[in-house]
Amino acid sequence: QLQLVESGGGLVQPGGSLRLSCAASGFAVDSYDIGWFRQAPGKGREGVSCIMGSDGDGTTYYGDSVKGRFTISRDNAKNTVYLQMNSLKPEDTAVYYCATARVGRYSDWSPYCRALDLWGQGTLVTVSS
Repeated sequence: QLQLVESGGGLVQPGGSLRLSCAASGFAVDSYDIGWFRQAPGKGREGVSCIMGSDGDGTTYYGDSVKGRFTISRDNAKNTVYLQMNSLKPEDTAVYYCATARVGRYSDWSPYCRALDLWGQGTLVTVSS
């Protein structure tokens, strides 16, 4: 059974850090592009960060609101993708999901990321004092 399981969410003060984990089972996590997406209360889903699989060119994607603060990485030995989140803001509060994705580049070479069909159950991140 193919599965993604997120962990690492919680309550953190503004300016703090968290590291989210997305553990894959049933498949090698580097055989797919994997993305982090989030949904805040009353808002639509937003692409946060994505990483291309090992057969790609290493392209990563970051949403404008998280550039310079979040970093995506992958540990193939642990079959896990991570999202390191620093300088957290209250507006980062959301349920964070990992999912299989498609990472590519537009004609102007800017990266894009689109979610595919395998999703984890989500982990809640709350940034509040």
